[in-house]
Amino acid sequence: MIDNNCLYKEELNRSSYSGLAESTILLSSQAGFDGSGSPVCSSPDPNLNYKPVIGILSHPGDGASGRLTNDTSSTYIAASYVKFAEAGGARVIPLIYNEPEELLFQKLELVNGVIFTGGWAKKYDYFEIVQKIFNRALERNDAGEHFPVYGICLGFELMSIIISQNRDILERFDAEDNASSLQFVDNVNIDGTLFQRFPPELLKKLSTDCLVMQKHKYGITPANFQGNPALSSFFEILTTCIDENSKTYVSTVKAKRYPITGFQWHPEKNAFEWGSSAIPHSEDAIQVTQHAASYLVSEARKSLNRPPSKKVLSNLIYNYKPTYCGYAGRGYDEVYIFTQPRSRF
Repeated sequence: MIDNNCLYKEELNRSSYSGLAESTILLSSQAGFDGSGSPVCSSPDPNLNYKPVIGILSHPGDGASGRLTNDTSSTYIAASYVKFAEAGGARVIPLIYNEPEELLFQKLELVNGVIFTGGWAKKYDYFEIVQKIFNRALERNDAGEHFPVYGICLGFELMSIIISQNRDILERFDAEDNASSLQFVDNVNIDGTLFQRFPPELLKKLSTDCLVMQKHKYGITPANFQGNPALSSFFEILTTCIDENSKTYVSTVKAKRYPITGFQWHPEKNAFEWGSSAIPHSEDAIQVTQHAASYLVSEARKSLNRPPSKKVLSNLIYNYKPTYCGYAGRGYDEVYIFTQPRSRF
């Protein structure tokens, strides 16, 4: 006996799939690939840079508390930051913070955006270099070049010190090794921010699931952030987080006039670091990393800086080899260690 209800459901499903296919994909015959046509390769947008390069500033040390090298002049970049930029579709030039300043700023002219990484250094030469690069980024934007900056963890803290001109602006928090959600502030406008491209379901999960990694001892409460005229006029708060002692801190900010984003959390760790069991590695968490990387590089593509290709190739991170240190089960999985300034200018 034929079940008419089953037949009806099958027909309904077929028509639904057919409608979906017709609205979202083109079959070969519809696309003209049945022998009567050829694919259309869109012309590059002359206003976009399809070969963006991100500069990543190195940090003092070897990334492993001296276990990898006892050279006190060594500096490092965690490979996760490099992979993060590459995941968005960019190449990387290392900006070695203690190399001759003239050389460092020549390299800065080769890049279309900058990442200030996490770490611990807040004083002396390192702080001064971060401040000079940050001010140069503002100058390039003011001159008409779209030049994005990502400040991650320590990088965000240093930008906050520079903008507020207050070395005591940071407060102690207990968020040294835990995953968390992100709480969007009331009346937040995500247009033009890294969250704009997040799928609606992922945006919802960010507020309820532990999809971002925290690895810091310092931060700023929303009240103190808003109470500082320099910070509140420069940045707009997008999200906050709550530490292990239920104390709220600012976790994501976007500059009001510049393509500058600050993270107290680590967008690079979900996909590329494995040393801590607290790092989230779910599909949703990986998408957070991917969208954050894509946003940075989409902003870098707006930079019209087109340096000579030979100079770019001579200074790319590909000229260096990463060191694997993940066997220790803590810290970074891979680091690039720089012991000698190296450039082919």
